[in-house]
Amino acid sequence: MSSIISWTKAACLALLATEALAGPIENVEVLEKRAVCTAYTLIETRGTGEPQGPSNSFKTMDAAIIAQVAGGSEYNTVYPASIDQNSASGTTDIVNQINAGLKANPNRCYILEGYSQGAAATVDAMPKLTGAAFNAVKGVFLIGNPHHKAGLACNVDSKGGSTTRDVNGLTVFVGSIPTNWVSKTLDVCAYGDGVCDTAHGFGITAAHLSYKSDANVQNQGVKFVVGKLRGTS
Repeated sequence: MSSIISWTKAACLALLATEALAGPIENVEVLEKRAVCTAYTLIETRGTGEPQGPSNSFKTMDAAIIAQVAGGSEYNTVYPASIDQNSASGTTDIVNQINAGLKANPNRCYILEGYSQGAAATVDAMPKLTGAAFNAVKGVFLIGNPHHKAGLACNVDSKGGSTTRDVNGLTVFVGSIPTNWVSKTLDVCAYGDGVCDTAHGFGITAAHLSYKSDANVQNQGVKFVVGKLRGTS
């Protein structure tokens, strides 16, 4: 067993070494409904190799969300996002940010967003968010998630379809979305993304780098998050 884990870790280190950059998406759809969450924070956790700060994968959708739903702010998870794939400090930062925020404002809502290693860090935070913290998180939007687990109702492909519903990610043996979080989550895995879809690819493929420049994915994110903030989905 130890040899399998060692091999898998080595593979992850080699394959998840960097996340490419891409330009913004135009024409993200606009929704017109009144907000339920009057104060909320988008907690964004970037992928391997991206510098501390916002991930290119969420810049466009987050700008659209904040433009449509009043009371929003962004927080960029603080962690190394390094090649060793040790995202534990990111998980801790997510949990601490929510718990501290709720002490200051018990009515604040949260949306979790994670790309690649950042998605894994986000999934790992889920079982640590209980009680008021669990209730405060209204939605979770994941892309290129290495903890992607086959068969979950929250699984969709980049077009919102089912081609990656029944595939596993590279590190699903380490963790996956808990049952009580499935209804709050949209786990987007592009067909052929070898990080979240090991049935049709392995490691960093073109599909894994496509989310930030895919209008379908960006619009899925906007619709999902706005719906969760407004209590309409």
